[in-house]
Amino acid sequence: MDNLTGLSLGRVALGAVAYAAPSLGLKALTFKGEGQAAYLFRLFGARDLALGALTLVAPPSQRLALVKAGIAVDAADAVAGLTALRSGAVGKPMGVLLTAVAAAATVTGVVVHSELER
Repeated sequence: MDNLTGLSLGRVALGAVAYAAPSLGLKALTFKGEGQAAYLFRLFGARDLALGALTLVAPPSQRLALVKAGIAVDAADAVAGLTALRSGAVGKPMGVLLTAVAAAATVTGVVVHSELER
């Protein structure tokens, strides 16, 4: 499986779980309680599900733009995780996890972007 497909399928899987079963994702991220967080997690899920699915079905000429959008979203998520950690909005383990996952997705997107530009 190439990196583009892997990244896209990862987005689809993560997005589908976040949307369909937010309590599982929230529990994995050590959120306490569900409430409004489930709604916000579903928004995240819908976004990642759409980005992944669109990238999978897009013609090759449009994939680079979709990967760039994913990089921007993932980088913003990493900054949001770091901001939440620094402000104390989330505990250290959760803040590190949120930031690390988003940063890893950003790096993967950059790798995929460089492969597509070749």
